[in-house]
Amino acid sequence: MRNVVLARIDDRLIHGQVVTGWLKVTNGNKIYIVDDKLKEDAMMQMVLKTAAPAGTKVFVQSVEEAIAALGKPEKPNERIVILTKTPQVFEQMLEAGIALPRIVLGGMGLAGKRERFYKNVAASEEEVKCMRRIIAHGTEIFYQLVPDEPGKNIKTIL
Repeated sequence: MRNVVLARIDDRLIHGQVVTGWLKVTNGNKIYIVDDKLKEDAMMQMVLKTAAPAGTKVFVQSVEEAIAALGKPEKPNERIVILTKTPQVFEQMLEAGIALPRIVLGGMGLAGKRERFYKNVAASEEEVKCMRRIIAHGTEIFYQLVPDEPGKNIKTIL
């Protein structure tokens, strides 16, 4: 399996905290944005790719494509950061056999059926159930907005 250095849920995807904080701390050199809808949006893909720092490759993939890519053998010096908007994407990856021991929960804004979950995180009932299933699968989920603040295991919040 490929070398994943960060798996993060954040509906803003690539933004200042990811670029100035998470990429530096993890030494990430590839970003996989996994989102079936974005895979079909060429304009938004261009915006996201230009938001990444020079030298960082950005791939916008469907869930299926990401699972296939991550299941391949590790490449030397490759450090992948996976960004998704929802926990359901990571649940699909876990069910497909992609090992993710830890997921970092960043921002999920109020939208649709989402209600305030914790700090700047809003989640729908289904997203909360999904996070519980991910934890039951053996993957830890920590709320951590920026790398220099301590993470909070969401098990204590659920």
